[in-house]
Amino acid sequence: MSLDILPLTAERWPLLEDLFGPRGAHGGCWCMYFRQSGPEWKSRTNAGNKSRFRDRVRTGSPPGLIAIDDGKPVGWMQIGPRPDVPKWNGPRRASAPLIAEDADAEDIWAISCFYVRVGHRRAGLMHRLVEAGLDFARKYGTRFVEACPIDKSRGVGVGDLYVGSTKVFEKAGFAKLAERRVGRPLMRLVL
Repeated sequence: MSLDILPLTAERWPLLEDLFGPRGAHGGCWCMYFRQSGPEWKSRTNAGNKSRFRDRVRTGSPPGLIAIDDGKPVGWMQIGPRPDVPKWNGPRRASAPLIAEDADAEDIWAISCFYVRVGHRRAGLMHRLVEAGLDFARKYGTRFVEACPIDKSRGVGVGDLYVGSTKVFEKAGFAKLAERRVGRPLMRLVL
């Protein structure tokens, strides 16, 4: 695999469209689930999510990384400051910050989701995305990177692994901070 992992910029938007396909990955999410309130999410449409995320990519800093194998997009990881994914910070969520003020901290980042193209899964791509994401976060002066993955992938559907596997984060050096839901630890790596 000759893999390039690059920040998602407006110029690379067509690559994300190719990767996510017409359904927008994960049933039309377009990586908007953690960016919207509950009522916004319930009233969403696939096209609306796509449009909102495209606008976010065009107007803000890169919201994640896209993996490209020989010109073909094969993976995605959403990573950025906690304030960029407000639902991920919700007080009842397993991913909620330990200290409420951390939800607004621009120097505490979250890896909130992944998407890997069929045919490229189980090939270590999540590991490579996390590694590249940590380098990306360091360039922005990030203090911590946090994740809230799933402990066990056995018996868990591919759709449930959109938050990543605990094993991937453990291998990258993340430590468990809390476990508010069985099998969903909040993990952190100090940069």
